[in-house]
Amino acid sequence: MRRTRRILGEALVELIIEQGYERTTVQDVLDRADVGRSTFYTHFRDKDALLMAGFEDLAERLRADLDAVGPGVPPAPGQPIEGLFAHAYRNRTVYTALFGRRGGAVFARRLHELVAGLVRAHLAPHLAAARAGVPLDVAVEFVTSAAIGLLVWWIDGGFQFSPQRMAVLYQRLAAPGISAAVGSPLSDFPVSAQPARNHLPDR
Repeated sequence: MRRTRRILGEALVELIIEQGYERTTVQDVLDRADVGRSTFYTHFRDKDALLMAGFEDLAERLRADLDAVGPGVPPAPGQPIEGLFAHAYRNRTVYTALFGRRGGAVFARRLHELVAGLVRAHLAPHLAAARAGVPLDVAVEFVTSAAIGLLVWWIDGGFQFSPQRMAVLYQRLAAPGISAAVGSPLSDFPVSAQPARNHLPDR
């Protein structure tokens, strides 16, 4: 059962990247996966259900990765967002299909909700202690929207920077806003050192 679901999911991802989600049909998936129609409908009601299953699997792994990032003291803007970039790079084929220009907006919204929940848990105690007058919802939306927007741009650009470099750039951009929200000097937010170059350009 798991093998069949995996094969179907991989076939759908490949087709989305090749021709886009809207143009991909269940029959396309069946042909690519070499799976019978009755077998498909044993597991999924339609291609939306298949894609959502893939998202939920991805989200579960991402949640585990980001939950492992402890709250910063003070709250480093790169946490837990640095984990998001790393996870996206490790699963870049799936992220390209779900969140790139050929994917669907619904999955970007679901990812936004997931990341916002983790950011909220990370920032809430610091904002409460700071009493800086910035509503938690506003801070969470600022951090999350900036991260998701930058992530989608990175995906559509073909991951031209390393995930470490993206985390550094995000942190540098987000630090002033988070600093203002929690009432901490900008100098309290260390910017990670430039990572060693990998096979991706760090332009």
